[in-house]
Amino acid sequence: MENKTRVQEIEERVINAIRFLSIDAVERAKSGHPGLPTGAAAMAFVLWDRHLRFNPKNPQWFNRDRFVLSAGHGSMLLYSLLYLTGFDLSIEEIKRFRQLNSKTPGHPEYGLTPGVEVTSGPLGQGFGNAVGMAIAEAFLAEKFNKPGFDIVDHFVYVLASDGDLMEGVSHEAAALAGHLGLGKLIVLWDNNRITIDGPTSLAWSEDVLKRFESLGWHTLDVKDGYDIEAVDNAIREAKSVTDKPTIISVRTHIGYGTPKVDTPEVHGSPLGEEAIKQTRKNLAWNYQPFEVPDDVIDYMRRHIERGKELESKWNYLLQEYHKKYPELWEEFNNAIKGFWTLNEQIIEFQPDEKGLATRKASQKVLSRILDRIPVMMGGSADLAGSNGLDIPHIGKFQKYNRSGRHIHFGIREHGMGAILNGMAYHGGVLPYGGTFLVFSDYMRPAIRLAAMSHLHVIFVFSHDSIGLGQDGPTHQPIEQLSSLRLIPDLVVLRPCDANETVYAWKIAVEIKKRPVALILTRQSVPILDRETLADASLTQRGGYILKDSNGIPDILLIATGSEVHLALKVHELLQNKGLNVRTVSMPSVEIFNEQPDDYRRHVIPPETPYKVAIEAGVPDIWYRFVGENGLVVGISRFGKSAPYQDLYKDFGLTPEAVYNKIVKHFGL
Repeated sequence: MENKTRVQEIEERVINAIRFLSIDAVERAKSGHPGLPTGAAAMAFVLWDRHLRFNPKNPQWFNRDRFVLSAGHGSMLLYSLLYLTGFDLSIEEIKRFRQLNSKTPGHPEYGLTPGVEVTSGPLGQGFGNAVGMAIAEAFLAEKFNKPGFDIVDHFVYVLASDGDLMEGVSHEAAALAGHLGLGKLIVLWDNNRITIDGPTSLAWSEDVLKRFESLGWHTLDVKDGYDIEAVDNAIREAKSVTDKPTIISVRTHIGYGTPKVDTPEVHGSPLGEEAIKQTRKNLAWNYQPFEVPDDVIDYMRRHIERGKELESKWNYLLQEYHKKYPELWEEFNNAIKGFWTLNEQIIEFQPDEKGLATRKASQKVLSRILDRIPVMMGGSADLAGSNGLDIPHIGKFQKYNRSGRHIHFGIREHGMGAILNGMAYHGGVLPYGGTFLVFSDYMRPAIRLAAMSHLHVIFVFSHDSIGLGQDGPTHQPIEQLSSLRLIPDLVVLRPCDANETVYAWKIAVEIKKRPVALILTRQSVPILDRETLADASLTQRGGYILKDSNGIPDILLIATGSEVHLALKVHELLQNKGLNVRTVSMPSVEIFNEQPDDYRRHVIPPETPYKVAIEAGVPDIWYRFVGENGLVVGISRFGKSAPYQDLYKDFGLTPEAVYNKIVKHFGL
């Protein structure tokens, strides 16, 4: 009994250390969220101390459990745990919370702070990421594990707030997780019933656990979030349920121990000096700001040796696996390194004036790539056939078929985006997913976070313009192309024909630490004759001279996607007028801008007096290339419902109409 009492005492001190590191950091920064760390410290401690498998000295150990703080505003909870358990995060960095260039930003950022698994803060995203992680774990376990060799075997834990569970993206992701029976996914719901505006009852009256039960989840309810044995038992039960994910409602009190407990005021503001004094008194914490007792440090730093031992045992298992399954070991090793190359020619399309929709070309290319990269997996938000992502021979990833690689995401674009990101965060797989370009708006927060986190995710967007025709303006993207190009570190690729599509996919697969958006046509476009035009491999430079003039051009045409074929016809009309004309295909503005200055000046000479850009979308982005006196032929209004040929005429996107605009604009 005496030993147990000592253990209980040290556990309570650790929990309070987590609380006060968080309180002190927020107070010093004069900014932050002390409510969640003070309220959720106890359950987080139980998870990290008794269940979470990790190695503080190697945060990227592949078979670690993943901990996702979906409620990213409570970042100091995570930073406190990372510091106490011995990650490479010093007390000085804790003191620099929310300061310029610190490792402790206001919300967790993947790749910046050792031990942070996802960039979280936009609520619900971390929840979706965790579903993607659980999908990756289940697939890799099925593919590589052998009897006696569970080399992929870990849990994904989430700490989610009330706000996370209100956001629609979590509903989408939770529905798919339940359908797929992702038993390695465990969510701890910080059920404190307070949001910024006040009690959750102002806007939320659903029975959350019944909702999750209806979605196919195992549900548990811990009435007292400070009964650590009850929390521990709930997590143990959750781990024992292997055929469905689990959500544990843990009833907590935001701002526990503070004078502002259970009020919105403690959510996102420093407590203030007097309130902190009272909190120290309430919790019997007789230490100075940022002071952590040695016994607390010693108790938590035992995770360093524990983590080394866990990884050492796994490394030994992997060595034995290597001996028995050398080919699988090599495949697994390559997968977790995450570097994929397509050295040989994937496929070559022959010239064809009738042509092929780039979404159809993409399907043929992707089918071959999937044969070469056995850990590439993805799917579509219920548009696989339309997107060209329906690849039957890879099988369907389902509850009873973990080896399948095609994921039916359902009509859940936002959830799909967050899940794809989670698969990339997890590692070992190369994720892709698609929908119509216009619905990229539904998943934009996830795309933005993929770029911010430098994730290798491939987003496939078909039906890229008014060329989709009679579905009308609700489905015709006008501003989406330019909008995606505004996202830093996202590479947007809009190939003009089947062979540019081949190289667009090559870029998408081989790129490092950046997401890619592939933009594809619904309608057929000619497959260009590369005997008379530049080689499609130049796609890899982002922009290139497709058809050249004799010497420095008088007029230069820049186009992307389906409008490249329009530009080539305009090229002929201008050439017949006696002008020196150059046509440039620019499938990727981002990649072109990264080329050496001399190459860019060669492709688009500054001295060329007349420059024109042609694209079936908003025109603004192209003025950087044509200059303020140049001409951009685009679309500045929403579309219409009609056959696409009629739409191109109505919008003035025919060879004759564009030619006439050019002649008039430049007075030729």
